[in-house]
Amino acid sequence: MCDPELQRADDLVNRQFTASRPNQLWVADFTYVSTHQGFVYTAFIIDVFARRIVGWKVAKRMDTDLVMDALEQALHARNKPKHLIHHSDRGSQYLSIRYTERLQAAQVKASVGTTGDSYDNALAETVNGLYKTEVIHHQKPWRRMIDVELATLNWVDWFNHRRLLSSIGYVPSAEFEMAYYRQLEESAKVA
Repeated sequence: MCDPELQRADDLVNRQFTASRPNQLWVADFTYVSTHQGFVYTAFIIDVFARRIVGWKVAKRMDTDLVMDALEQALHARNKPKHLIHHSDRGSQYLSIRYTERLQAAQVKASVGTTGDSYDNALAETVNGLYKTEVIHHQKPWRRMIDVELATLNWVDWFNHRRLLSSIGYVPSAEFEMAYYRQLEESAKVA
């Protein structure tokens, strides 16, 4: 449920999908998948620094629970990061009171793009597009939600650990992040 009287977050990203460290900027979005049993929905949260998927969820409904579950997974996986911006579109799920309050409780700063402008969340839209091209359209028709969920689990693992991303120098996301942390450790030893 959204409260129209609440102050909405500004667009703190302004289409600049860059980060100088992990857990500085996350982008979030969800997409739909047709199955024999009806539509299911897949939500993703991506850490912009390494283009790593840090949270995801497949569900039968495109409600606040869908995006909340992806957010909780990301917060847990990333050890409740601080000084983080979370960027999404203006979908009612992301503007819901529950989601907004959860971001505040986690001390995560909300950012939202303008209404009806996919460029304001282009990085998340790109991941959705890759997911559809590399998994959903490639393996259809889908019978059940559990089939989509298992395929998504496998794809996220592949995407994070084996897929080469040109935007980060043709290495997998996990490798790019490990190199960042290794460099921090080496710098600390020198200092």
